[in-house]
Amino acid sequence: MSCGSSIADRSIEGKRVEIAKREPVRRFLVHTSKGRFRIEGLVQAVGGDLLVCLWGGTPHIGAVGIAQPRPSLKDSEEWSATTSNFTFPGHKEDALVKEISEALAAELRRNVVVTAGMHWDKISPREIKIIENLCRRISKQILKRISS
Repeated sequence: MSCGSSIADRSIEGKRVEIAKREPVRRFLVHTSKGRFRIEGLVQAVGGDLLVCLWGGTPHIGAVGIAQPRPSLKDSEEWSATTSNFTFPGHKEDALVKEISEALAAELRRNVVVTAGMHWDKISPREIKIIENLCRRISKQILKRISS
């Protein structure tokens, strides 16, 4: 699935910057698994923005991460993102949606919204690390699909 690119000027925080503008991608699914854990996702372009829904185990929406690309505060030649999160009470997906939305927005230079809802009973700290790594793998899959 390819994404055509063009460059557009945009003002961010009072600075004129070039933003990579991509043609909308079609909707696509991603997934990865290890042992009893399977993470699935739906990726959808919404104009120039990107919506990513991730779920696993018992699917639901536990947290939403919203990221907007911007020049890095440390090095204006690099890109970063500003993020905001909303987490429903009792849910733990906030760190995942922040990390994924921020990474995708900075790399793709487009606004990104990530929702995530994952639940497995009797999960250990080691298994939580497995799930975090699976989510990072999904993020890389998304970048690869959009960039190819």
